[in-house]
Amino acid sequence: MSAFSGLKLISVKRPQNMVPAVMRRSKLAGQLGEQIELARAQAAGGVYAPLRMRTVTDKGTGLRSTVQLAKRVKQWWFTADTGRICLQVRYGTRILDLKKNMNSIDVGSTAELLGVLEVVKLAVEEGELDAQIDAASAAVRARFAK
Repeated sequence: MSAFSGLKLISVKRPQNMVPAVMRRSKLAGQLGEQIELARAQAAGGVYAPLRMRTVTDKGTGLRSTVQLAKRVKQWWFTADTGRICLQVRYGTRILDLKKNMNSIDVGSTAELLGVLEVVKLAVEEGELDAQIDAASAAVRARFAK
């Protein structure tokens, strides 16, 4: 017991479930993190392709093995007709309305893109887009309730 004498011991129960709003917020923050890494890689002239593990079955032998594959990350920004860069925030395949009937952010140029993405990620982590995320999530759930 002498090894634990210098440590502060407490009794606490680990939470089993996260609040759904926090889970959705965390999911979108993770997706925005990927967009930030994609923007950094493109600014440096490189390619961003995170690896993910996938289990595949060999058709000849029937053996299952785990392989690393590159995950495809689609960029959320595009060049508008005016020549300016626009950013749309997505939750899954849904484009979020950031304000009523406004679904894009006018970034301006690619030099400003990284800063805008970080501001949006901070806003998501602080819960400013929770209502929009909930609406998109409810629309996805409604498709399954047939």
